Amino acid sequence: MFRKRFYYLIQLQYLGFRYHGWQKQPKVNTLQRMVERTLNYVLKHNDFKILAAGRTDAKVSANHAYVELFVDHKPIDLDVFYPLFNQNLPQDIRALHIEETDEHFNIIQSPKIKEYLYLFSCGEKFHPFCAPFMYNIMEELDIAKMQEAAKLFEGKHNFRSYCHRPSENTKLEGEILYCAIKKNDVYTANFFPEDSYLLQVKGEGFKRNQIRLMMGALVDLGKGKIDLDFIQQTLDPDAEEIVLEHIVPGSGLILNSVVLKP
Repeated sequence: MFRKRFYYLIQLQYLGFRYHGWQKQPKVNTLQRMVERTLNYVLKHNDFKILAAGRTDAKVSANHAYVELFVDHKPIDLDVFYPLFNQNLPQDIRALHIEETDEHFNIIQSPKIKEYLYLFSCGEKFHPFCAPFMYNIMEELDIAKMQEAAKLFEGKHNFRSYCHRPSENTKLEGEILYCAIKKNDVYTANFFPEDSYLLQVKGEGFKRNQIRLMMGALVDLGKGKIDLDFIQQTLDPDAEEIVLEHIVPGSGLILNSVVLKP
């Protein structure tokens, strides 16, 4: 029997603090599990599947993410579906927009620019309410040196040191279009520290735990545990391989935006 399929693109926003990442896993709560459960309830059937533009790790949040929805047999009435979908999603997940696409669109293969932010503070311990949004280092950091080092990540590099447990098929080369550490004026709250910072990174794709490993190296640099030469060695394809193990917590990481390129 011929199967008719309908295609939709959903923009999502979520706080990842209570989830074990995007991808569905047995015995733990994930974002994919909650989105699929909500779709099942609203559509009143399970003849659908979803694909995400990227799979965020445990506790990682997204200000702007994309999910492709495939629905079999009959189309969705978007005017009815969209408010019901938002009404039944958990309070820490929100749909921003939905539109119909077609079989020619592929969210995995579609070229895209992703912007990640990693929020952090240093020195005095922060208010506990900050924990879902940023990482607190209870030591002073040399922010100026960290800012200098962040620019070293820009351009095309072999990121073998910044990929957690790569497989033999992992493509380790990549390009970072922009990388900088700056004062945080993007996300604010009255319980945030007076001064907080963010690492802003833009690129087409990233390796497993890449940004959290980059941030870990920058924190070690800010503490004086390593120097700029060490950072340069981790990016030198001709240097001896350096395995980095300082992965900062996922709760400071936000997928801030995804720009789909035509």
